[in-house]
Amino acid sequence: MDEHTYGIRKIGPQRYREDPGRDFEDFQVGDVYEHWPGRTVTEADNIWFTNLTMNTHPIHFDANYASKSEFGKYLVNSAFTLALVTGMCVSGTSQKAIANLGWEEIKIPAPVFVGDTLYSESEVLDKRESKSRPNQGIIRIRHIGKNQDNIIVMNMVRSFLVAKRGHSIVDDIINETVKKR
Repeated sequence: MDEHTYGIRKIGPQRYREDPGRDFEDFQVGDVYEHWPGRTVTEADNIWFTNLTMNTHPIHFDANYASKSEFGKYLVNSAFTLALVTGMCVSGTSQKAIANLGWEEIKIPAPVFVGDTLYSESEVLDKRESKSRPNQGIIRIRHIGKNQDNIIVMNMVRSFLVAKRGHSIVDDIINETVKKR
């Protein structure tokens, strides 16, 4: 095993440490990462998120109203779906990010319902070195969320700033910990 393989870092003879996230150099345009595990959306997820964000549309929390809608049941808050799909992608893409720079587009081609299990994947669209931060770069990535029937329910493009190898907080913490051993 190399001194540094994505996900694992050798810290001594026959001793390894999990190393979450990718450095700038680990991203290649065109790579697709399938994230695991999936996540089943519960009624509590939907209602809590709806209440936390003060979204007062009854389709998310009024069973009587939802039963009379074209969907016939609760519709999961789309902001929850956005947050969940993004979150499911973090460990494989932006765990070492310095800053989330934003979304260029967010599309919701199909609804999400309580009980759906979502899965996500990410495709690297672009990468470039930062013009103002020599030890960092910008990654542009497409995240896709699919339900248990492989139907796309969320499609978004997101950009984030990430450190180059040897320049992240994670690297600093690992190096400090290794010195203490």
